Amino acid sequence: MTDELEHFIGGERVAGTSGAYDDVFDPNTGTVQARVPLASAEEVDSAVRDAAEAQRTWASWNPQRRARVLMRFLELCNEEMDSLARLLASEHGKTVPDAKGDVQRGLEVVEFATGIPHLLKGEYTEGAGAGIDVYSMRQPLGVAAGITPFNFPAMIPLWKAAPAIACGNSFVLKPSERDPSVPLRLAELFVEAGLPPGVFNVVNGGKTAVDSLLLHREVAAVGFVGSSDIAEYIYSTAAAHGKRAQCFGGAKNHMIIMPDADLDQAVEALVGAGYGSAGERCMAISAAVPVGQPTADALVEKLTERVRRLRTGTSFDESADFGPLVTEQARKRVEDYIALGVAEGADLLVDGRGFRMPGHEGGFFLGASLFDNVTPEMRIYREEIFGPVLSVVRAADYEEALRLPSEHEYGNGVAIFTRDGDSAREFASRVNTGMVGINVPIPVPIAYHTFGGWKRSGFGDLNQHGPDSIRFYTRTKTVTSRWPSGRKEDASFTIPTMH
Repeated sequence: MTDELEHFIGGERVAGTSGAYDDVFDPNTGTVQARVPLASAEEVDSAVRDAAEAQRTWASWNPQRRARVLMRFLELCNEEMDSLARLLASEHGKTVPDAKGDVQRGLEVVEFATGIPHLLKGEYTEGAGAGIDVYSMRQPLGVAAGITPFNFPAMIPLWKAAPAIACGNSFVLKPSERDPSVPLRLAELFVEAGLPPGVFNVVNGGKTAVDSLLLHREVAAVGFVGSSDIAEYIYSTAAAHGKRAQCFGGAKNHMIIMPDADLDQAVEALVGAGYGSAGERCMAISAAVPVGQPTADALVEKLTERVRRLRTGTSFDESADFGPLVTEQARKRVEDYIALGVAEGADLLVDGRGFRMPGHEGGFFLGASLFDNVTPEMRIYREEIFGPVLSVVRAADYEEALRLPSEHEYGNGVAIFTRDGDSAREFASRVNTGMVGINVPIPVPIAYHTFGGWKRSGFGDLNQHGPDSIRFYTRTKTVTSRWPSGRKEDASFTIPTMH
């Protein structure tokens, strides 16, 4: 029997009223396991108005009291970690251990947000002028919205919502309609933790729901993660309607392998970063760049043998390296890119097409694929594949390796593997990307540093989590204060100065 999912508005699950639904699949079997309602503009308006009403009370709570709600939420999520991970895996397709990582990385940002009493402290200058003090305070924006992708249905909603809520805003989440059950459960856990009803709402939907959030006068800020074209659309539309926006798009993450690198370590890093979660990560390594012919030949030999040993399995197979892709359309798209790479002249060393899981023939499985001799002109290099496909792009020397990620239109993350500290330090300084790993293949910063890409990987001035998130979800008010001394003063017609 197919489950009917709902929205979450005003502290409870609410049935959809638009009459429009989308199917939620089990990627392991290819069968429909639920239907999710697609919100109308009227349903979005109801959620936003509810959030606006709840925000006024929530903002009046002192920061320490708000932090206690987040602390209780952390406790509840940790108690339900296993069930959250299994629910996530059943809709997304990633393995259960990977799903636990998805939840945990989101909770780490909640942990950061519990420090909100300190993070909201402003600045103070006593005696800025004769009898004049100047101080600043950070105040919430009102209603913030998050539009989040399928590939991290727990982590990215929490990256968006936790700092927003901690700062005293209310939050309306529009998760991916492909795997909405975990966001709905997180909303219930927030209320159970003591969050007032309406402070965190979830509306499921497609473009109608997105546009309704972008155009709603009560929405003050919008956060998005997804493809670059949609990120640019959301950023420009939000800005045109007076909203703050932080929008993150596609990626083509490179890993540079220097001649002095430990090749065994580099190979293990590449297969984990390239094929984990079936490559459906915005920080996945999709381009391996060995420097020099001897390095490339040795790396490809080791890498080919290792990729052939990768194990595709169901989400609940503890021995699997990665599970199925999220939908049949996603699998077909990746298969088309593999065929394109062959047509473009790249050498397909390992072909993951045609893989079928015994007993799960209807599932959206795809084996690991590996290309060699990929060049910057090829579409499989220029475009984001978002699947278990790794391309080896050979660089003649260090300068060519540096140019590849620096000149690519995407600038999310990059890694360099080397034993040379000088090379690593110079690379980190010169490379034109937002995040850099040195002997770290997936350079996702810890929660109290900021996460964000450059170029077409990121639109907006402020990034996700860390100090940038507090700046994004608040506005600064500066107060200049003087108390009357009792003596009469004549009117002044010049700009005030502090001397």
